[in-house]
Amino acid sequence: MARSESERVDAYIDQASDFAKPILTKIRKAVHVGCPSVVETIKWGVPYFVYNGKILCGMAAFKKHVGFGFWQSREMKDPANLFATGTGRKASMSNIHFRSIAELPTQKVLVEYVRDARRLTDR
Repeated sequence: MARSESERVDAYIDQASDFAKPILTKIRKAVHVGCPSVVETIKWGVPYFVYNGKILCGMAAFKKHVGFGFWQSREMKDPANLFATGTGRKASMSNIHFRSIAELPTQKVLVEYVRDARRLTDR
């Protein structure tokens, strides 16, 4: 029997490095709180979150950091200046890097970014 997409995301997190697991888990929770109807999937070998058939955001574990980005980051508000820590807003999906759980913003901040991305997707 084929695994569900959520089970595939579970497996991805389980196979991640120990430092990355709590970061991925916290991001995943924030995405679901900020957009309860989001659908999890694996694209290009990493977890993505899809809303209304469009990619909302994605995350990936690397050797020394976790990347997290929003598909429409160029149009998003950035009140916590999170995008400045990533690869910048020139790409369509800015990638925010976190090397430890301590670097993550509060759950409230993450949820607000997800809600902003959801509002843009609803347009």
